[in-house]
Amino acid sequence: MDRDHQKPVVCVVGPTASGKSALAQLIALELDGEIVSADSMQIYRGMDIGTGKVPESQRVVNHYGLDLADPGEPWSAALFQEYARRCFDEIEAKGKWPILCGGTGFYVRAAIDDYDFPKGEQVDNELRDTLNAVAEHEGAHVLWERLREIDPESAAIIPENDVKRVVRAFELLDEGLSYAEQKEKLAQIGQYKPAIFIGLAVDPDTLRQRIRDRVDEMVAEGLVEEVESLLARGFREGVTAPQAIGYKEIVQALDEGHNLEEAFEEIKVATCRYAKRQRTWFRKDKRVHWIDATALDIDSMLKESLEIISNMSKADEA
Repeated sequence: MDRDHQKPVVCVVGPTASGKSALAQLIALELDGEIVSADSMQIYRGMDIGTGKVPESQRVVNHYGLDLADPGEPWSAALFQEYARRCFDEIEAKGKWPILCGGTGFYVRAAIDDYDFPKGEQVDNELRDTLNAVAEHEGAHVLWERLREIDPESAAIIPENDVKRVVRAFELLDEGLSYAEQKEKLAQIGQYKPAIFIGLAVDPDTLRQRIRDRVDEMVAEGLVEEVESLLARGFREGVTAPQAIGYKEIVQALDEGHNLEEAFEEIKVATCRYAKRQRTWFRKDKRVHWIDATALDIDSMLKESLEIISNMSKADEA
């Protein structure tokens, strides 16, 4: 399909608990659209309550990007890029409007921007496995020192204990590329897909309270039972992963016999920190049109969103 004649993807972004899912569904209803989730944890089956998935009973339009893999199964932004773009084509082939909704910033950029991932971004990569084994058996510092010897510029911008990025730097070197140069280019990369970005801005104090309330709701809905079910099914590796906020804290409490109330508080603190990182990421993207999600009700946010979409669409056609 000719990309120049596609509808722009409407990207609804912002921190967790800002109201993205609700707004995205209303926008999709108004535009006759379908939603692609850009959330790196909602791809996992069985991780429903803790990731804030919209329950099936509450999905008023078709959703893509949910329940794609088992917890712990390898996944990457590169795989999401391929998947999301197939979804966009499928949605557009039906004459509908693609809506990308989520808070995983790199997934949003992967889907929309003209970014070519190195081969090492895929799964089942032999070089990656070898390098990870070095880090595990000899230490992250040893792997980083090897990188510093052959690519000091890249090593200088990667923390010694950030094994994932050190490994990525080696993978790029294997293709004759530099991590440092690629990172610099990323800030100036163009778009693969036409897109309209709508961001939900929430006052930090208000957002913190929303997060605390949301965690309480998750607990009431059965978060602990969800974690126990995943453990019973053998998905410990997935639910104890560093990025599995809301799961790893409960697993640790269950393993060590700690008070679950302490785990719930840890979840709230970790989620607030994550929301701050999300806010920082999206604030750097000047394409985002921000809506005040603190003061406005959902109907007012929908009205403002539709005005942004209409104005931007007319500007693109001019």
